[in-house]
Amino acid sequence: MENIALIESFSSFKDDKLIDRVTLMAILEDVFRNALKKKFGDDDNFDIIINPDKGDLEIWRNRIVVADGEVEDENQEISLTQARRIEPDFEVGEDVSEEVKLIDLGRRSILALRQNLISKITEHDNTNIYKHFKDLIGDIYTAEVHHIRHKAVILLDDEGNEIILPKEKQIPSDFFRKGDNVRGVIENVELKGSKTAIIMSRTAPKFLEKLFEQEIPEVFDGLITVKNVVRIPGEKAKVAVDSYDDRIDPVGACVGIKGSRIHGIVRELGNENIDVINYTNNLNLYITRALSPARVTSIKIDEENKRAEVMLKPEEVSKAIGRGGHNIRLAGKLTGYEIDVFREGAEEDVELTEFSDEIEQWVIAELAKIGLDTAKSVLDQDVADLVKRTDLEEETIYDVIRILKEEFE
Repeated sequence: MENIALIESFSSFKDDKLIDRVTLMAILEDVFRNALKKKFGDDDNFDIIINPDKGDLEIWRNRIVVADGEVEDENQEISLTQARRIEPDFEVGEDVSEEVKLIDLGRRSILALRQNLISKITEHDNTNIYKHFKDLIGDIYTAEVHHIRHKAVILLDDEGNEIILPKEKQIPSDFFRKGDNVRGVIENVELKGSKTAIIMSRTAPKFLEKLFEQEIPEVFDGLITVKNVVRIPGEKAKVAVDSYDDRIDPVGACVGIKGSRIHGIVRELGNENIDVINYTNNLNLYITRALSPARVTSIKIDEENKRAEVMLKPEEVSKAIGRGGHNIRLAGKLTGYEIDVFREGAEEDVELTEFSDEIEQWVIAELAKIGLDTAKSVLDQDVADLVKRTDLEEETIYDVIRILKEEFE
């Protein structure tokens, strides 16, 4: 088989791997030099000439002519008799260039060449994929569900690249079928051996930030800035936005008329409840806004210890804390302050833990989950509402109310 025919058989890889011919030729030269080193011990005296237009490659071995019987290194030297078989007028001391056909390397060497070529092209391909996706970290990406595993969903993009969406990076309500298009942000890219691992996330705050950019023109154009995003994926999120143009209401622009603009984002995130608030450098006001929908009476801030004591009316406490404590936890993350809630008139109230002899601890814990940790905070609630908001049965709630009322009577 001539060099050009053999190279053309190797070149079939370039179509599968989307590699250009020039790059393929460079890889071929590297592969062939390794083969020459293995067969002849050294490749310094070989010239490899590549013609990418024709897809041809020539290998020439350069040796010095020495007298018969004086050859010490067969790779570097050639006897006069052998040299004259190539050209009859060679003399001792002259340089001889002899073409080496690939087929002369032997069948086993050619098979090894082919395998080495596959390995080099795959390595090159993975390096390019790694660099490409490294530049996409933090950007929204869409790919199709290819395979669903217990711990991850495997996606494929239009180029056939495999993207991993781990279980912990999925929103709890996510449910995928093969063929579904999935959006998320590229969170991480790693080279594991010769393979590139591309990790997608739908739970990262960055995903919500990028959805704002994608869905809200003023954010995309830079008229509105997303200052901070905090999330409990699938449950609740808070997004602080700001505008340098006083004529633009950043919250109104992001939410839209009757929530029209944010509705698509909420749906994408499995009906995650999103609070959009105006960012401000006024810390008191920022914490007040972060605790929305609760209305704050007063705030005392300890900047050194990053703590804020917030006073609220009793009926506002459960709003500030939120279901499962989500609201107050996100407000703390958004502002960077540990927030302690206090009720007005709390001195007349009694902590629920004081009733541990009469009320079981798990019942007290269940009420605390929805922000009810004092007697009056429970008594202020409607029984039907408590049944909906907790895992407690109506009979249990009536028992608790009876015990608490006896305390005040």
